[in-house]
Amino acid sequence: MDKIKKNSEQDGEKEIQQEVEALRIGSKMRRLRQRRNLTLQNVADLSGLSKSLLSQIENKNSVPPIATLLRISKALGVSIGYFFKESKAENFISYVPKNKRYRVQGLPHNRTQDLGYYYQALSRPIANQHMEPFWIEFNPRSKQDVEFYQHVGEEFIHLQQGRLEFQAGERTIVMEPGDSLYFNSSIAHAARSLNNQKASAIAVIYSPHD
Repeated sequence: MDKIKKNSEQDGEKEIQQEVEALRIGSKMRRLRQRRNLTLQNVADLSGLSKSLLSQIENKNSVPPIATLLRISKALGVSIGYFFKESKAENFISYVPKNKRYRVQGLPHNRTQDLGYYYQALSRPIANQHMEPFWIEFNPRSKQDVEFYQHVGEEFIHLQQGRLEFQAGERTIVMEPGDSLYFNSSIAHAARSLNNQKASAIAVIYSPHD
């Protein structure tokens, strides 16, 4: 009887393991992390989990308990339900009410530095997503404090309020409300608000990962 009970328990554990593997939690975590342009260390810093544990989860060597998955989902800006959706059932539509936006310092390609602005994500991840829209507020900064950065991809900015100075290479553009800007983000670029007032804009970022 004990042998039968033991075999039954082993079969049950194996079945649970197969079901967890079918959810592809590790793959979903890696895909979302890369989409956010985050390293494992970035996620470790945001979640308070170790880099080695996160690596084990992504490589399917560890099945995270709910408490761990909650910390990971919070760090990546999604609900825990994101990891329990079957691939075929993933939504292709993202609706985000104004009061449901989440705020993160910096932009997805550089979250470790204070670049003088913060953003709110205007969408949640969907299947086969290639672009990410944001609401950005730029704080006033002196010219010498502006930081240039670059990354693979493209960006679109539509200024809503305030005045924004955009610099790329030898070119400087002063944007007024209603102005739009589209540029290749592999060019070193920087932006700051003018007139000692905050500026706000809608931005769409495309960052290829494949």
